[in-house]
Amino acid sequence: MIKPTEQEEREYLEIIKEKLLLAIRRVDQSVKHYAQELRQTKEYIHEHQSGMDEADMVAADQSINRMAFTGESAVVRKRKLMKLGSSPYFARIDFTKQSGSYQAVYIGIYTFTDDSSGENLIYDWRAPVASMFYDFELGEAWYSTPGGKVVGNISLKRQYKIRDGKMEYSIENDVNIHDDVLQKELSKSADDKMKNIVATIQRDQNAVIRNETASVMIIQGVAGSGKTSIALHRIAFLLYRFRDSIKAKDILIISPNKVFSDYISNVLPELGEEHIPEMGMEELASEVLENKFRFQHFHQQVAHVLEGHDEGFIERIRYKSSFEFLSQLNRYLIHVENNYFQATEIRVAGMVVPGPYIQERFKAWQRMPMLKRFPEVVQEVQQYVRNEVKRKLSGQEKAKLWEAIPRMFKVNNVFDLYKNFYAWAGKPQLFTMMQGASLEYADVFPLIYCKIRLEGVQAYDRVKHLLVDEMQDYTPIQYAVLSRLFVCKKTILGDVRQTVNPYSASSIETIEQVFPQADIVKLLRSYRSTLQITRFALNILPNPDLIPMERHGEEPQIQGFSSNEEEVHGIRAMIDEFKSRAYHSLGIICKTHKQAVYLYKTLHLPEVHLLTAESTHFKEGVVITTVHLSKGLEFDAVIIPFASQRNYNNEVDQRMLYIACTRAMHELSLTYTQERTKFV
Repeated sequence: MIKPTEQEEREYLEIIKEKLLLAIRRVDQSVKHYAQELRQTKEYIHEHQSGMDEADMVAADQSINRMAFTGESAVVRKRKLMKLGSSPYFARIDFTKQSGSYQAVYIGIYTFTDDSSGENLIYDWRAPVASMFYDFELGEAWYSTPGGKVVGNISLKRQYKIRDGKMEYSIENDVNIHDDVLQKELSKSADDKMKNIVATIQRDQNAVIRNETASVMIIQGVAGSGKTSIALHRIAFLLYRFRDSIKAKDILIISPNKVFSDYISNVLPELGEEHIPEMGMEELASEVLENKFRFQHFHQQVAHVLEGHDEGFIERIRYKSSFEFLSQLNRYLIHVENNYFQATEIRVAGMVVPGPYIQERFKAWQRMPMLKRFPEVVQEVQQYVRNEVKRKLSGQEKAKLWEAIPRMFKVNNVFDLYKNFYAWAGKPQLFTMMQGASLEYADVFPLIYCKIRLEGVQAYDRVKHLLVDEMQDYTPIQYAVLSRLFVCKKTILGDVRQTVNPYSASSIETIEQVFPQADIVKLLRSYRSTLQITRFALNILPNPDLIPMERHGEEPQIQGFSSNEEEVHGIRAMIDEFKSRAYHSLGIICKTHKQAVYLYKTLHLPEVHLLTAESTHFKEGVVITTVHLSKGLEFDAVIIPFASQRNYNNEVDQRMLYIACTRAMHELSLTYTQERTKFV
């Protein structure tokens, strides 16, 4: 029955809440029942175990496990029902199929079915029928099901905000209701965690989320386009759509740092999914290299670029971040395969095994890593000798083969193989070890690539979907490694304009060269910042493709000071002013770690938190951090200190300043001493 008035909608909400309350009570009774049954079963086993045989014990254990699992499922269901009790649904569409059957579809975070009638009262936002809310306005519409396309007509489209069981507003529009709700949501303060966006998903975003077929999806999204949130909702959709074949534990997120991991940690649990395993690139590298090598981390590389002005260091990064480097390394490895194994004849068991035969057997195993071929070659040579001498080989004769054949290979470890590449390429000056025998970060993944080809590594077969964030910060060689370690489907996202180290940045075209089968999606609308902040950021780094959200606020403020002491005093005053506002988060974003530490120590305020590469949690309130660590985060207000010409003066600095500005949702301020940067 259509409920056209808001009063009727409020009455209907009370009916749904009552049904949810009854469902919660039934679940409570089930949980108590399972707990009691579990306790009784354990007591029975304890009292009668002396008389139970092995089959009885196995059956009892299975019964206990079954009851425990059922009880846990009931607890999960209760948690979902309670969340629905607070906010049962956020949208409704009235849909009439071509057959004439009518349906009022209420859409929420989870499905809710009336136990007595079996009727779906609320549909999960990921359900096929719910897709029409995101994709169509009033009029003809359709949705896809496993049985085919269902076509019909949408006669009503309505959106709600229900918080703590109370309806705050109901919006009905025959054009596009998303914009009104979006404006309301975007005008709110930032939280200490990223939130779900199910109520405000846009049509282009919905297409990305519900893409089931792409083996590799590359999402290029401008700053503030919600790309990370969309990627997480995509994961939630895939877990819903393929729930029989993929679980949360089967997905891996390659995350830029621990703070960002913490910041996004709420999204999937809010959508009813379990926590997804996460890993940083450095963590992955240590695991694959079995902790045998010390190496520089990416944030240390960025700091060295920003603070060191080391031309040789930059040249090494630039070369090893190019697609030409990957191509040259591949040519070198083919050269190694064809030339580093020099087979010679072996005398064993009174006969000669010809060198050409051994060489032929080595090449026959070309699909295997080079050093992994030796056991196969030795086994074949042993069989060859046994066939000739008509007897088993002695232990000493076998040992001779096991010693001789591997020694025919020119190198026996991956480090020497990788280092030799630079001599082969005529560029020995481009390989340099750091103090303490540590690898430069630019050498870590080329070394892993060589290890894969030389020794082989254990592939991450358990991972069925890989999500890679901040795609622009990874190089072709890193993507080549990921493609070999993870043979699953992938979602790769980022913004090529938000590079913290342009010498090691990748473009979409570069990534596509590694993944030529990829579907590429561009998200051009920016939702995070006010129009004034977005325009200010675009003056720093123009992007004619970016479409700003028409949400207005104050113009960004620029304040000049005559000394560093005055500037710090001015920032302290701005912090005091922020505390009197209704906002939750203030990000003070510095170019370098040294500057962030200096400002933190100089301000010396108890309410200010310092976020570093070692931090593991994102904190609400006042935060001092670097541009590198702020990527992916957003704040109600942002202060960018030390925005002087001396501090921001080249192309790298220009991009850093752009990234910092685009972290601000509502307010942006820049401070500088003496001469301000030419970029503002």
